[in-house]
Amino acid sequence: MQLSSLLERFAEPETLKMAKLGRELRAKGVDVIDLSLGEPDFDTPEHIKQAAIQAINDNWSHYTPVPGFLDLREAVCTKLKRDNNLDYKPEQIVVSTGAKQSLANVLLALVDENEEVVIPTPYWVTYSELVKIARGKVVEIRTSVEKGFKATAEEVEAAITPNTKAFLFSSPCNPSGAVYNKEELAALAQVFKRHPQVTIISDEIYEYINYVGDHESIAQFEDIKDRVVIVNGLSKGFAMTGWRIGYTASSVAIAKGMEKLQGQFTSGTCSIAQKAGVAALTTDLKPTQEMAEEFTRRKKRVLELVNEIPGVICSDPDGAFYIFPDMSSYFGKTDGETFIKDSADLCMYILNTAHVSSVMGAAFGEPNCVRFSFANSLPNIEKGWVRIKDALSKLK
Repeated sequence: MQLSSLLERFAEPETLKMAKLGRELRAKGVDVIDLSLGEPDFDTPEHIKQAAIQAINDNWSHYTPVPGFLDLREAVCTKLKRDNNLDYKPEQIVVSTGAKQSLANVLLALVDENEEVVIPTPYWVTYSELVKIARGKVVEIRTSVEKGFKATAEEVEAAITPNTKAFLFSSPCNPSGAVYNKEELAALAQVFKRHPQVTIISDEIYEYINYVGDHESIAQFEDIKDRVVIVNGLSKGFAMTGWRIGYTASSVAIAKGMEKLQGQFTSGTCSIAQKAGVAALTTDLKPTQEMAEEFTRRKKRVLELVNEIPGVICSDPDGAFYIFPDMSSYFGKTDGETFIKDSADLCMYILNTAHVSSVMGAAFGEPNCVRFSFANSLPNIEKGWVRIKDALSKLK
């Protein structure tokens, strides 16, 4: 059977591949510590679960409107005003089956063949692959650990051409934890004012996991707001990964384009999850704040452990729940059996020797780095980093 050539255009997500390899080892009885997946190790808060139970009892069990229930879209608007001082109307909101589908909707609605999407490195593994699925071209802006993994306004302007259709970034960033402050976003907004053909896709799903103050959205700048598409969801801030609720806020024209696409792919997302989403967005944020406080404690401990390992260059992340150290000093080394050529080899070595899963930096557009999550319990994190330190010490 000859499958579609579409499948040859993009790669399997390395995050999911490493998680799969970890599960396979675990099934063989190996004690694998998972530092690969970006999933909070917390349960969904009780009041959100109760809202879902009530929705089941109230028989919210039928097909849903393609862009989402009106009350959920109103809840998104309420959240955007409350947390970000941004004014949106329900017709500008599209609710999807996870923020990954939201991103797919945006890119497929915007990008034509050979049009360029500018993406600063490092970026979430799915960004580049979705651009390829849309037949667009990825234009990378290489950043560095020394510069806090953030692209400057000058670098962004230099990357824009007449063929640039979109600029795609996340703040807080997965995998680096970089957070753009208001001044940096204002400088980027000035660049985009000069290039009206560019749509700005702002992935803000780690908004609540921010260690440096209030979240800043690039949509706050009125001159470019109509060209900004905010992508967000409930997975990270509310420990609702399995509920699959993502959403976008954009101009009405873009929202209608995404709704048209989604109407053919999935139609509206799960009715019960949507009703739970209303509770998440409009009621008590205390569980979210407590979760962020726990991530703050874990981050501090992880940095202490990483800084004990020679040859690792690691920045202090301002958001999200990952560290993204440069580990290239271990490339070209061996333990006598395994030779480490690159970050993929290093991740496999750490998995097979230390039994700790991670994700190679090349998947994020930054080949010298490795992503480690601290969305795991502190005892597991400490045990994992002891194993990693021991495994790396064997490389000469």
